[in-house]
Amino acid sequence: MISLSKFSTLRIVALATCLALLPLPSMRADAQQESFSAYLQLVAAHARRDGVSEAAITGTLAGLTPNQRVIDLDNSQPGSRGGPPPMAPYIARHVGSSIVSRGRARYVSMAAMLPRIEQRYGVPAPILFAIWGHETNFGSYTGDFDLARSLATLAWEGRRRDLFEGELIALMKMIDRGVPRSTLKGSWAGAFGYPQFLPSVYLRLAVDGDGDGRTDIFDPADAIASIANYFRDAGWRPGQPWGVRAAVPSGFNVDAYPTKLTAPSCEKVHARHSQWKTVSEWRALGVSPLAPIGNDVLVSLFQPDGPGTPAYLLTGNYRVILQYNCSNYYAMSVGLLADEIAR
Repeated sequence: MISLSKFSTLRIVALATCLALLPLPSMRADAQQESFSAYLQLVAAHARRDGVSEAAITGTLAGLTPNQRVIDLDNSQPGSRGGPPPMAPYIARHVGSSIVSRGRARYVSMAAMLPRIEQRYGVPAPILFAIWGHETNFGSYTGDFDLARSLATLAWEGRRRDLFEGELIALMKMIDRGVPRSTLKGSWAGAFGYPQFLPSVYLRLAVDGDGDGRTDIFDPADAIASIANYFRDAGWRPGQPWGVRAAVPSGFNVDAYPTKLTAPSCEKVHARHSQWKTVSEWRALGVSPLAPIGNDVLVSLFQPDGPGTPAYLLTGNYRVILQYNCSNYYAMSVGLLADEIAR
C-alpha cells in the first residue's frame, strides 16, 4: 500500500479544486528570477538528463508562452475559512437522478468487460464508474487547456516548481512513448483524460483495458481499467465496502471517540472521523450498521452533519477514495453514487 502522503498529495495538487492554496499575485517579477524562455531552456536540460528525446523536448516546448488564465485560476482557489459546510446539499447535487441514470447506462453498455476488470484488480466496477462520473461526467468534459503550456506556466511561476516541472517532463516521456502531442489537453492544473490523471500517474498506472495495444485514457475501457489499477495500487481491500450507513443511538456522543490517527496529509479531512474500532465494538456501543459488513472489519464512525443526521461506518477503502481526491465531500459522494449505480 502506498503512503498516504506520497500519492494523495500529487493527486490533490493536480486537481487543485480541493486544496486551500496560498494567494499568489499574477506573474509577479519577483516570483521567478529567469524569463519564461530561459526557464524552458533549463527544463529542456533537465529533460535531457532524464533521457527524454530531443524530438519530444522540441515538440513539447517549442512556441510555448505563459498562460495568464492558468495563474488566475490557481490564484482563485478558495482557502479554508470557518467550519466545513453541510454535506447533505453537496450530496444532493452530486448524487442526483441524472448522474445516477447516466452511470447505470454506461455500466450496462460495458457490462461484458467488467467482470474481467473486477477479477484482475479487485475493485468493484460501480466504484470505478462513480470516479469517472465525478471526474468528467462520464467523459462529457475533460478540459481544453494545452497541458504543456499549463504545466510550464505553473512550474515557471515557481511556488510548486518541483511538482509541475516533474509533470512537464513526464508529459514529454508520454510523447516519447507515442502519445500524440495534439491529444494532450486537459485541466488547467495538468490532469487529463476520463480519470483526470497527472502525466506521472499515467506513466505509472494507466493500462490497456481492451487489449488493442494502446493505453488511451480517453477511451472508456482503458479509463476504467486504469482507475482500477490506481485503486489496487493505493491499497483497495477486495471484499470490503467503502462504508455503510449506520444507526446511532439518540444522544450518542461521537466526539467521545476522537481519532488517534496522525495523518501526514489531508489532516483536517481525517480529523473529522472517529477512532477506529471493529464493527462488533461499535455494535457494543449501540451503533448498528444498516448494510452487511463483517463484525471484524475495522471502521471509523463519521456523522458529517452532526447529531440526528446520516451517519456512516467507513472502512479502509474509504481512505483509498480519499487518496484519489482528498475531500470528504468527494469521497462520500463517490461511495454513495457507486451504491446507486449498483442498485
